[in-house]
Amino acid sequence: MASQLGAPLSFPFVPAPAQARRRLWLLSPNYRLPLFRATASLSPPNKEFVEGRDCCLPDKILWGGLINRLESTIAAILVVAQITLPIPIPIPIPDVAPAEAVLYSPNTKVPRTGEFALRKAIPANPNMKAIQESLEDISYLLRIPQRKPYGSMQSDVNKALKIATEEKDAILTSMPEEVREKGSVLYASLIDGKGGLQDLIKSIKEQDPDKVSISLASSLDTIADLELLQAPGLSFLLPQQYLNFPRLTGRATVEFTIERGDGSTFFPTAGGEPQSVAKIQVVIDGYSAPLTAGNFAKLVMDGAYDGVRLKCTSQAVLTDNEIETYGNSVPIEVMPSGQFEPLYKTTLSVQDGELPVLPLSVYGSVAMAHSLDSDEYSSNSQFFFYLYDKRNAGLGGLSFDEGQFSVFGYTTNGREALSQIKTGDIIRSAKLVQGLNRLVLPQES
Repeated sequence: MASQLGAPLSFPFVPAPAQARRRLWLLSPNYRLPLFRATASLSPPNKEFVEGRDCCLPDKILWGGLINRLESTIAAILVVAQITLPIPIPIPIPDVAPAEAVLYSPNTKVPRTGEFALRKAIPANPNMKAIQESLEDISYLLRIPQRKPYGSMQSDVNKALKIATEEKDAILTSMPEEVREKGSVLYASLIDGKGGLQDLIKSIKEQDPDKVSISLASSLDTIADLELLQAPGLSFLLPQQYLNFPRLTGRATVEFTIERGDGSTFFPTAGGEPQSVAKIQVVIDGYSAPLTAGNFAKLVMDGAYDGVRLKCTSQAVLTDNEIETYGNSVPIEVMPSGQFEPLYKTTLSVQDGELPVLPLSVYGSVAMAHSLDSDEYSSNSQFFFYLYDKRNAGLGGLSFDEGQFSVFGYTTNGREALSQIKTGDIIRSAKLVQGLNRLVLPQES
């Protein structure tokens, strides 16, 4: 039966994996060797070896006492040897399922914001990606409470600055000629401009986490702008059978205007007057989900979502139009991390260590619901905003629904309004405000 996100309180979740098997390993501080109690396999001597006669009871008692003492001595020697020997002893590695490593590891690095996820998804020059990754590491270091590793942060910036200086020509020549001048201006601001790498180093030396955070965000925004200039279109060819589908060959922005179904107001979280409507902006990504994003952009242009009611579950706000037939029947489309093109008609197995380029596990991620008719297809038009909650995720921060839906964008403005939406609220309008030039329609193919 197809898994459909739409029926009241029927948001389909993959059941949490069985509780990870626990093995108690006592580890030595140097060699991570399991400490164990040795058991000797000694047995009393055969009767023909004891002066040619059977062992009498006192002999057996004496022999048993010697064995017990010998076992204790051997155990003590092995424990000391495991701790002090300079040569590690080969040991079997515990059989831990990949799911445990991904779902339960607190070190799993997944994007926590839509902006971060969108940056990581841009197919850009390897040198720019190396600069970005060095700076993204600082985002994780800033989460460390109390004494922050400013030395490591400065090393990351120095590494990024070295690449940016030495590979400047290679990075700029990878941009189309018509945008190269704009790229040169952005590149100069990345290195020496306000909020650039030099400013970031200064903030780190001052050990002011707020200033570091502001400069870091500015540098990463500039990097994202440069990467978008380097990625004018898709970096892969679509399968032949999908060439007649609408497709998005880059990024686009959709603005939703939401109004209350009961006439009440929305309250801005940062203060201010209550508003009769809420504005929500979503950036949709054709680099990783060209068919899904293209179909969605075409529906927006056609006014398909104007006047559509919304309904809510505990973890999603979704459109109440699952039985509508407009739009294309688009297959489930997920690009695995580390791959260069999406997979179609299949979901990912987080249990096997597969993660998507566009993760669901971000508050305000946008994805298509499943088709009512097939597990291999998304709904023609029904989509949802995912209200990610780490309390319903594994220790690695991954939703148990990760990899099961076609994620195609993220809420970048108006996230605070998502939690205020109620069942019965209405999409007054949905407009494509940016990226129309990236939408390729079938007749233009």
